[in-house]
Amino acid sequence: MLKNKPSSFWAAAFLMATSAIGPGFLTQTTVFTQQLLAGFSCIILLSILLDIGVQMNIWQILFARKQRANQVADELLPGLGKLLTILIVIGGFAFNIGNIAGAGLGLETITGISPKAGAAISVAFLLILLFNKEKALPLMDGAVKWMGVLMLVLTAYIAVSSGPSYSGLLTETFWPKKFSYTALVTIVGGTVGGYICFAGAHRMLEAGSTEKLTLPVVRSSAATGILTASLMRYLLFLAALGVVGKGLLLDAANPAADVFRKAAGETGFRLFGIVMWCAAITSILGSAYTSISFARSYLPWLQDRPEKGAILFITCSTVFFLLWGKPVQLLLAAGLINGFILPVSLVILLVAVRTNKNGYQHPKFLSIAGWVIAVLLGFASIQVLLQN
Repeated sequence: MLKNKPSSFWAAAFLMATSAIGPGFLTQTTVFTQQLLAGFSCIILLSILLDIGVQMNIWQILFARKQRANQVADELLPGLGKLLTILIVIGGFAFNIGNIAGAGLGLETITGISPKAGAAISVAFLLILLFNKEKALPLMDGAVKWMGVLMLVLTAYIAVSSGPSYSGLLTETFWPKKFSYTALVTIVGGTVGGYICFAGAHRMLEAGSTEKLTLPVVRSSAATGILTASLMRYLLFLAALGVVGKGLLLDAANPAADVFRKAAGETGFRLFGIVMWCAAITSILGSAYTSISFARSYLPWLQDRPEKGAILFITCSTVFFLLWGKPVQLLLAAGLINGFILPVSLVILLVAVRTNKNGYQHPKFLSIAGWVIAVLLGFASIQVLLQN
């Protein structure tokens, strides 16, 4: 039963899920629902299947090897781990700029202050949270869990309030009138791309040093994280579909907020601010934690004080946002960037696991699924490049 799972089960699952459920996640889902209407349900279904295949492979490989992803890559080919780390940190940094933008947008919705002021206040809150070395990790675990639950509840309310039409929805889930490779790559990239696919796995590895964990528990935690993120996406999809299905146009400057407002008036608009802020805060934590978990292998000063690296990472992202200041474009671009990184990361681990270290034999069905997914994502990424 889920209630008997160790605390690290929920910590890893919710870190993965809430790392995915960021401002980019909200914006991407809303924008693509407006473009594809009910056909976006097909993209969601495909992304769930791809996401589960990716996470089952990555989590199991890393936990069985008892190594972080960059360490596995370095053993395969010296220097490859450093290259993977650079890709992950760049992708995480791109996502984090969008996350900080989202925190600013969330507080703007709630209080009316400017997005940049809201971003600065949100980051100050996080830096205080991370300053205490002993309490930083437990506070992060608690924040991602309870904020994740709150986002699900509030979005479910909006989904019901928007009154989406279910006519033809099942048909379009399997045979859509509109399909977009860009949407698929962006959505998969926004759910398990870049740093996100390693967030929960690296958290589980850290917990494995203090708790007795098994591969079935690890696989179950990975599936729980994906299904939690996917439930949130589908609820938001239904909410947006209910609005755009009535022929209403969404505000291009903040489309996700407009869904909440049109579905439930000013109350919905304020609720969106809460959802956006929670999504941003938890994703900032996930991005910083995972990026530093890679970088600490090569920077000795981070080994004992990773929270200092997280503080520096968040601060640099904030400065970049304050100078750039185009949140919606950043949120969409981040998903694409991480979508391109994902097949590269997956292939590295699938090749590395064939070395049979410590007698571990990776299940053939997972290997086959992983290679199929890597090829499909690579093909989809090429299609996106050819279209642009």
